[in-house]
Amino acid sequence: MTVVLLKIVFAIQLMSALAMIGLILIQHGKGADMGAAFGSGGSGSLFGASGGANFMSRSTAVLAGVFFACTLALAYFTNLRPTSSGSVLDGAAISAPAAPAAPASGAALIPGNTASPAPAAAPAAATPAPASAASGAAQIPTK
Repeated sequence: MTVVLLKIVFAIQLMSALAMIGLILIQHGKGADMGAAFGSGGSGSLFGASGGANFMSRSTAVLAGVFFACTLALAYFTNLRPTSSGSVLDGAAISAPAAPAAPASGAALIPGNTASPAPAAAPAAATPAPASAASGAAQIPTK
C-alpha cells in the first residue's frame, strides 16, 4: 500500500514542480508593467487589465505549497519503511579479527630478515671492525 502511495505522491510532486517552473518562466518581471503603463504594450490581456500577476503569483504560491507538502509526505513515508528490508549490511557477519601470531624475537620484525634469531648468549667482548680510510671514522683521533 505504501509503495503505491509513494508513487502517487511522487507523481503529484513532479507535476507540481514542472507546472511551477512553467508559471515562473511565463511571469513578467517588475519592469515589464512600467512599459505597459506608458503605452508600449497592451495592458489588457488574457487575465484582465491588471495583467496576470495576481493569478500567476497565487497559482505559483499554491503549487509551491503542494510541492512542499509532497516533499514532507515523501520524507515521512520513506522513513516508515521497515529497516530489515534487504539491506546490504544486514547479511554481513561481523567477526573479530584473528589475533596475529607473536614473533619469536625482535629480529623477526626487521624487514628482509629471513635468518633465524640470534643465539641467546652473545660473545662478551666484541671487537669493532677496523675503520676504512674512506669512512670518516679513520680521521677521529683515539688515545
